[in-house]
Amino acid sequence: MKDSGVPWLGEVPEHWEVRRIRNVAEMRVSNVDKHTKDDELPVRLCNYVDVYKNDRIRVRMSFMRATATSDEIERFRLMSGDVLITKDSEAWNDIGVPALVEEAADDLICGYHLALLRPFHDRLYGDYLFRALQSTSLSYQFHVEANGVTRYGLSHAAIKAIWLPLPPLKEQADIVRVLDHADRRIGRYIRAKQTLIKLLEEQKQAIIHRAVTRGLNPNVRLKPSGVEWLGDVPEHWEVERLGRIAMVFNGTTPSRMEPAYWLGGTIPWLSSGKVNDYVVETPSELVTERALRECSMSIVPKGAVIIGLVGQGKTRAKAAILGINTCINQNLAAIISLNGLTGTYLHHFLTGFYKTLREFGRGGNQEALNCEIVVNWRVSVPPGDEQRIICNYLGGALAGLRKAEQRMGQEISLLREYRTRLIADVVTGKLDVREAAARLLDEAEDETEVLSDAEEGTAQDLDTAVEQADA
Repeated sequence: MKDSGVPWLGEVPEHWEVRRIRNVAEMRVSNVDKHTKDDELPVRLCNYVDVYKNDRIRVRMSFMRATATSDEIERFRLMSGDVLITKDSEAWNDIGVPALVEEAADDLICGYHLALLRPFHDRLYGDYLFRALQSTSLSYQFHVEANGVTRYGLSHAAIKAIWLPLPPLKEQADIVRVLDHADRRIGRYIRAKQTLIKLLEEQKQAIIHRAVTRGLNPNVRLKPSGVEWLGDVPEHWEVERLGRIAMVFNGTTPSRMEPAYWLGGTIPWLSSGKVNDYVVETPSELVTERALRECSMSIVPKGAVIIGLVGQGKTRAKAAILGINTCINQNLAAIISLNGLTGTYLHHFLTGFYKTLREFGRGGNQEALNCEIVVNWRVSVPPGDEQRIICNYLGGALAGLRKAEQRMGQEISLLREYRTRLIADVVTGKLDVREAAARLLDEAEDETEVLSDAEEGTAQDLDTAVEQADA
């Protein structure tokens, strides 16, 4: 081993080089946006969300339709072996997220907020560059170089100056082979645990659904609710329009271009991904008193329910109950219970009907809910004492399922941490994989075994990415 000369890389094998990206790859930064113009040619645009969600770019993915000039198409057309990275984001740790272009098409081009890296093939393989950029040593360099206060970005010079450990081409191929092999196996384990989590979620929803539509008395007399998706409910329950028994409103996001709204903030503020917390105890970020005054923001009280209005992941129609007083963004609706409806019961009701309520969304690529839709939902409402009894029952009935779900989530986190450490050790030469690569049998890659961020990522990751890309 020898000193790499780069503090965050440490030692590398003696026969490896350490080079800046500009010495081993060409960089291109696209200015092609999502607008369509009559005098331009139709294209498919690979944009920020496509890279953030997927670690492999393939032609059969669903891409945004746009237009570009012939010069832009020529310059930014994707080629197999290219690597794309995110170069702008509202979060510093979302800078430098890579994706490998595995398949190319004449009309598929690189979009805005991305940098395209095209390796010099006599020095560098694209799939090795992709793996290297996944390592903590290289992502650390991106995070350090990111500039900004409320929105972060990488300059062209900063990207080109990133240091890259560079083994010989044969060893690059060995590294890729071993990491791809390990990745497929880790992916299988993660998907198996995600399947168990999904089954636990379905079991929870079934328990909740029965409790909020039948109560706890199996012999109770029922009546038609008058709402097809709600079905029959106990005779002594009411069926109310949510807008009659609760106040519903959404929030806002203060301008990221105004540092005074964010720097030194003391007031909690939530992005849409926080609905996945079930009970929200911590904010996404903090905003200032000035933001509260100037941006028409309201503080939603502890005990209220929030629900996701948009989301390509699981966020849309997902409900959480607040454990703090907080502001919310425009992609969340706050529901403050009135007239005898408790927040905890409402939270259970919305959770029990999650799949049904998602279907009320409409419009665009992200089927969206809005406050007008939410206020018109019908809710089965037991008397106050019965609401409390139902909530106490559900608290006990769901505790074991939640504990099992949390354990599965922790195991998935450990698998991801193992993968992160494995990549870091292999691409910096701390772990020599040449012999391991030679022992591996050729393995036909099943596309379902390529673990993408979309498969393993949380709903918060995905929906936050959409919010950032639209900012």
